Amino acid sequence: MTLLSVNVNKIAVLRNSRGGREPDVVRAAQACLEAGAHGITVHPRPDARHVRADDVLALAELTRAYRAEFNIEGNPFAPPRPGYPGLLALCEQARPAQATLVPDADGQLTSDHGFDFRHDLDRLRPHVAALKALGCRVSLFADAHTAAARDSIGAAAASGADRVELYTGPYAEAHAAGTGAAMAAHFAEAARRAQGAGLGVNAGHDLSQANLGPFLAAVPGVLEVSIGHALIGEALYDGLAVTVRNYLRILAGIPG
Repeated sequence: MTLLSVNVNKIAVLRNSRGGREPDVVRAAQACLEAGAHGITVHPRPDARHVRADDVLALAELTRAYRAEFNIEGNPFAPPRPGYPGLLALCEQARPAQATLVPDADGQLTSDHGFDFRHDLDRLRPHVAALKALGCRVSLFADAHTAAARDSIGAAAASGADRVELYTGPYAEAHAAGTGAAMAAHFAEAARRAQGAGLGVNAGHDLSQANLGPFLAAVPGVLEVSIGHALIGEALYDGLAVTVRNYLRILAGIPG
């Protein structure tokens, strides 16, 4: 079954908008794990606009206690600065099960594209090797919605990475527009090409209760989905535990 990793960045955004400690990121993550989530994802950015380095370390302790997966996302090329020691240093301290490398710029609102594996491999290799030396599984954010991206996705294996995470924003947009099936076919092709190169396949970005089931039905062998924005938004209405369990039913193929 595909595993669910809950991205708790949005909890930190809400906390930071007011200052102080509430809502508590660790408590929210614990609620997700208690409801059955398989892991927790964070994406600490250099400007600390949501999860901070101290959150990362606290969540690392929590996930170890629950024997759950911890996934840290980030740009390996972003240099350290006050309050942000850099992705490698954070992973060295937190020792996540997985590090997901994403090519987002400092001021980028959200991750909205994958690596260009025809040009980024030489820069990625030493970062992948350093993270794997820490015991991290390494996943690379990858596009799947264009022919060029699908053609080159297998090249990600040459970086030494273990997996790719398919950037599913274009699929979510297509699903909302009524053309999800055609877009999902492109993602299925990308997944098969990645798997043919020996890479595992994750997926994430704008996946929701509305579009996740059709995506997984169309795309073979997805090992893990990382879901944050939609899940936290849905939880405002139904609560975290109920929402997490709804996703788990979708992953298990149980009709709603």
